[in-house]
Amino acid sequence: QVQLVESGGGLVQPGGSLRLSCAASTIIFSIGDMGWYRQAPGKQRELVASLTRDGITNYRYSVKGRFTISRDTAKNTGYLQMNDLKPEDTAVYYCNAYYQLTNYWGRGTQVTVSS
Repeated sequence: QVQLVESGGGLVQPGGSLRLSCAASTIIFSIGDMGWYRQAPGKQRELVASLTRDGITNYRYSVKGRFTISRDTAKNTGYLQMNDLKPEDTAVYYCNAYYQLTNYWGRGTQVTVSS
């Protein structure tokens, strides 16, 4: 059973930075794709960034140049570095892993950008 646990969320001022981590219970990030999603109150969950098994990244237009997705397969951990945060980035951020037609989700970590 794959378990994903996010950490690193919190309250930050506009222009600040946070790094989210996603610890996996298996080698899922070595053999599958990963992504970070977010969901703001009253809105649908949306893809923020993705990283394929082969290393191809994709970013939501609004975060390009500010966010960076990465992984450390030796630690079974994925990351989302978020810089120059804006109030509109406020949401619950979810880690996702995808392998053999199955999506796995963490429980999420809250990111609040406010002065």
